[in-house]
Amino acid sequence: MLVDEVRRITPKVLTEEQREFYFSNGYLLLEEVIPSEWLTRLRAATDEMIERSRTIDRSDAVFDIEPGHSAETPRLRRVTSPVDQHPDYWRFARDSALADIAADLVGPDVKFHHAKLNFKWARGGAEVKWHQDVQFWPHTNYSSLTFGTYLYDCSLDQAPLGVIPGSHEGELYDLYGSDGTWTGALNDSDAAALPADRAVYLPGPAGSVTIHNCRALHCSAKNESDLGRPLLLNVYSAANSMPYTANPLPSSHAGEIVRGEPARWAAHDPRPCLLPPDWSGGDYTSLFVTQQRETTRR
Repeated sequence: MLVDEVRRITPKVLTEEQREFYFSNGYLLLEEVIPSEWLTRLRAATDEMIERSRTIDRSDAVFDIEPGHSAETPRLRRVTSPVDQHPDYWRFARDSALADIAADLVGPDVKFHHAKLNFKWARGGAEVKWHQDVQFWPHTNYSSLTFGTYLYDCSLDQAPLGVIPGSHEGELYDLYGSDGTWTGALNDSDAAALPADRAVYLPGPAGSVTIHNCRALHCSAKNESDLGRPLLLNVYSAANSMPYTANPLPSSHAGEIVRGEPARWAAHDPRPCLLPPDWSGGDYTSLFVTQQRETTRR
């Protein structure tokens, strides 16, 4: 559904002003939009995942761990596909206001694509370099958007998401290195040319949600504070947006319709999209591994 078509539908959660801000800027911050009941459940599920991670000593298909991780002092970078690891993550993706907000932004028919739980562990949580999302998982149009839910308060000291307003309407960047290896980040010269002084950083209290379009340029710094900040990320798209490459983070829920009806026709944006490596063999590791040029995670 085109933006002008979405505009003709009265939003259920967002104000018209909020929706227009997203259309113009490619991002949105909604403070304290998630009720405390959901936060309690999500925090409990996250505590369970951290406890599970104590038994591993190297990254695997579920846990991406930082150097120094141990049973005594766990340090996680990511839980992959949390919706397949604990039922409350999927219930939240399907039943909470997130899917309703997605419908306000992409139209009434909404499809789930994937989820991940990223951690910025205290005193050194890894940076995320400048990148765009859609090159990791191209779709037939650019309706895809990512919701980040702060499970706890996140201040500027904890390295929140930063985004360049309006960049969703700009160019898509090459995320391969000079040697042809996928890096998942802009190269140094492209990153240096960005108007980084225009970047907006999005801290917020617990229960706040960040939203960014799949073409929006974004990053986050290393967390040098004494407080970590888990960020639950859920990706949705319009139902008529069809992935044409393998999902790097496969999930049993990928493609499920969470609002409205399945599409009968695919919608195609004429703008081209960079293709990632072939993830169909399960070769994807994580954004952190590729951006930091680590040789392996397992």
